[in-house]
Amino acid sequence: MAELLLVAASGLAREVMALVRASDDFDVLGILDDDPLRTGSVLDGAHVLGPLAEVRRHPGARVVVCVGSGVVRADIVRRLGAMGFPPGRYATIMHPSVQVPEGCSVGEGSILLANVVLTAAVTVGRHVVVMPGAVLTHGDFVDDYATFAAGAALGGSVVVGRAAYLGMNSSVRQRTRVGARAVIGMGAAVISDIPDGQTWVGVPARRMSQSPDDAPEEES
Repeated sequence: MAELLLVAASGLAREVMALVRASDDFDVLGILDDDPLRTGSVLDGAHVLGPLAEVRRHPGARVVVCVGSGVVRADIVRRLGAMGFPPGRYATIMHPSVQVPEGCSVGEGSILLANVVLTAAVTVGRHVVVMPGAVLTHGDFVDDYATFAAGAALGGSVVVGRAAYLGMNSSVRQRTRVGARAVIGMGAAVISDIPDGQTWVGVPARRMSQSPDDAPEEES
């Protein structure tokens, strides 16, 4: 059984722990979190061991980054790389209900929770988070660090950019592009391309004035 460190004492970490404890794939060593007030605390039975640099004390452990914001996940992965943490040691976490059909792929470090559906020729990048019940259909491409809240759905041949965020029960029309760091609000229906860094809400979705830094964080 592989040893596993989780990064960030978050709601997403709780969900990942519940999932891996129901299997025989990983033994949770603990949680790394840069908040000094969390060090020594316990989250759902797992101890917060200290800041990110503590990863050096566990050279054989796998790591999964449990942060809702894709932009923040990307920064954590960058910091780990600067510490010498190698690609290939990130754990990919998938609920047993998730099937990856032939022709589909899921990148390392990604988290796919219960009842996520991939149909055909779907590409999911690295460190992507997909919450329960999301649906990705034929020919979809999801770039690294994207985040799908529960129930989000993509039509066919959709492109989702790096670190984009799709809110709960949002939907994206086929052959549409969601730009890098773009935010789609809860329940929004996207029927046209969304440029990088913009926030769109409503049915049909329209642009609203909001910084991508203000994007909601699912399970943070």
